[in-house]
Amino acid sequence: MKDSKWKKLFFALLVINALILIVLFIFISMPADDEGYTAITENSDNYVPFNIKANKEDLNRVINHYLEKEGLTGAIDYKVLLNDEVDLYGTIPFFNQDLQMKLSFEPEALENGDVVLQQKSISVGQLNLPVSHVLKLVKDRYKLPEGVTIQPQKERIYVSLQEMKLKSDVKVKVDEFNLKQDDIRFTLLVPVK
Repeated sequence: MKDSKWKKLFFALLVINALILIVLFIFISMPADDEGYTAITENSDNYVPFNIKANKEDLNRVINHYLEKEGLTGAIDYKVLLNDEVDLYGTIPFFNQDLQMKLSFEPEALENGDVVLQQKSISVGQLNLPVSHVLKLVKDRYKLPEGVTIQPQKERIYVSLQEMKLKSDVKVKVDEFNLKQDDIRFTLLVPVK
């Protein structure tokens, strides 16, 4: 009689574990929601432009200082590094472990001064997860700066520099963002009204 009871409990536990795995698989397989984005254009009469040329090393320092100072790294630590592409290093909580993650993006400067980061490669521990799902996890778990929109279905990140809140209402417009040639040029728009 006791053997029968233990067998029933074992199979019940097995069924519960199988159901948990099925539900987890269903959530991972569901498509991520995409946020649309409409570009903002500023009235140039209200701003004086200043052209700036930067390099990857200095821009790395500025980006990561901004993330740290604004408290955007939060409970989940992440870091952005500019090499020949834009790399995002961080961790994703998975059950009771943190999986190491690296996302690489190809940057493109848009005519309105914003930047689109098109996903190029991804690695999350030893898991082979679809890009859209990893971007959805990043979108849901990471605290991102205002003006950064993750679009999982398009496998890209839209960075609206004009939406970012900077001191003294200064705006930034990207003119060139060629990391391979270390050619990074911005226009600072300083308000005069």
